[in-house]
Amino acid sequence: MHVQEWLETVPAVAVYALVGIVIGLESLGIPLPGEIILVSSALLASQHGDIDPVILGACATAGAIIGDSIGYAIGRKGGRPLLAWLGGKFPRHFSEAHIATAERSFQKWGMWAVFFGRFVALLRIFAGPLAGVLHMPYWKFLTANVLGGILWAGGTTAVIYYVGIVAESWLKRFSWLGLVLAVLIGLTSMLVLKRKAKKTAAAATAEPAPAPASVGD
Repeated sequence: MHVQEWLETVPAVAVYALVGIVIGLESLGIPLPGEIILVSSALLASQHGDIDPVILGACATAGAIIGDSIGYAIGRKGGRPLLAWLGGKFPRHFSEAHIATAERSFQKWGMWAVFFGRFVALLRIFAGPLAGVLHMPYWKFLTANVLGGILWAGGTTAVIYYVGIVAESWLKRFSWLGLVLAVLIGLTSMLVLKRKAKKTAAAATAEPAPAPASVGD
């Protein structure tokens, strides 16, 4: 069953809780489809008055901030052995190449990697634990975490919600054209993202991983 169709079968409070929990676990370092759940819920809110987009955005933001903070604490305590353990449990997401790519981003951008990483699927999973492993000062991490969480979760909810409202009325008049356009946009985006992911993986494989170092001390 499609995610949005399934969400339509549960009460609003369960949708709020699900969004907060899934995004929180993803931010903590568990590879879950937090963005898909958030986008589907925001679209559902635009079509059904039972779901309040403000509450939805607040739950998503809280999940993002709290999950990242827990991930930071776990990474700080677990260190690099934690990354090795995650690599064994989730090799597809925590491979050495992915860890090296994320670590280079942290070494180069520091707290901005946490902020902008919220908008990138790979870094969204890594941000909290890796910031802790690299001993980023907590005040820097918290600042970037809160700002990034508010902008990503709140912004995504608002944009998808209003796009959903506009699209619903537009598609009623041009349903077949809208469907074709949506399919074309979706396929193009998927191909572009796959191409970028392949380039990133190839670059990560070609370059040696950086030596262990603290970030932002």
